[in-house]
Amino acid sequence: MSSSFWQNRTAFVTGATGFVGAHITQTLLARGARVICLQRDAEQPTALDLFGLRAHVTILNGALEDFTLLERALNEYDVEAVFHLAAQAIVGAANHSPLSTFESNIRGTYFLLEACRRTATVKRVVVASSDKAYGAHDNLPYREDHPLLALFPYDASKACTDILARSFAHTYQMPVAVSRFANIYGPGDLNLSRIIPGTILSVLRNEAPIIRSDGTPRREFIYVDDVVRAYLALAENITTTQGEAFNFGAGEPVQMLDLVNRIIRLAGKNLTPTVLLQRKIEREIDAQYLSSAKAEAHLGWRPEIHLDDGLLRTINWYQTNLDKLR
Repeated sequence: MSSSFWQNRTAFVTGATGFVGAHITQTLLARGARVICLQRDAEQPTALDLFGLRAHVTILNGALEDFTLLERALNEYDVEAVFHLAAQAIVGAANHSPLSTFESNIRGTYFLLEACRRTATVKRVVVASSDKAYGAHDNLPYREDHPLLALFPYDASKACTDILARSFAHTYQMPVAVSRFANIYGPGDLNLSRIIPGTILSVLRNEAPIIRSDGTPRREFIYVDDVVRAYLALAENITTTQGEAFNFGAGEPVQMLDLVNRIIRLAGKNLTPTVLLQRKIEREIDAQYLSSAKAEAHLGWRPEIHLDDGLLRTINWYQTNLDKLR
């Protein structure tokens, strides 16, 4: 698509105060879009604040579970594009508090989809699922025709989100596409319980990073710039992506211990990780990684940022912004 595609279009971004949502918002603004952001909590700073975006967007305070608010927002602002990223995204929190996770991730999704269905101006909707929706499979990498076998609360909530989005697309011919990403990392992630930002902050403070598992699970990590390109590609090509789910991965599965040691090396430190051996306690799947062949074939999308390059960019951002994160 032309770089002018988003000029003067209005986009509604749920989860815009979070890490990925803020990056999408930043790119949409840079391409001339008007952006409406839904903010549930008033906690600051958010990623929007870290990137200096708050003054350039319209903030709506409220929750996804408020259907009246969603419908009013979409209609009053003549929203054309919706990026649905808002979710309770921390696996441990979902295990401890499944009801709040199901409320926001499942109920919030079908409320938003119904509001979109009833709003004539909405022409493109992208809903964030996850590689976690697939659950455990022996045959890897995951492909889009793998069944969704999610069992644990967060994973199950994303599987439900995924199915609901495709249900609305196929039942009502709604312009909805679904993204299934590997683990996303990059500048501005304030969820420090995640392994990459948590490890980077520990290393920059000369503290031994902690690995909660036994270090052997294999995961795939995709840099946020590649993620933003994927979201925009899905929305811009909605006539061909409608009703479909697309995997987006980096093609570089890595064991957790190797990942942490890479961060230590790239940061120029000499530290030894502390391994807690909690894999079974955390109900962690041994291996999860994706095939992005469908995205490449249909969208021409492929990852551009190698893991070491992305980690170095991320380390440099946290180093520069360390005072803001204390």
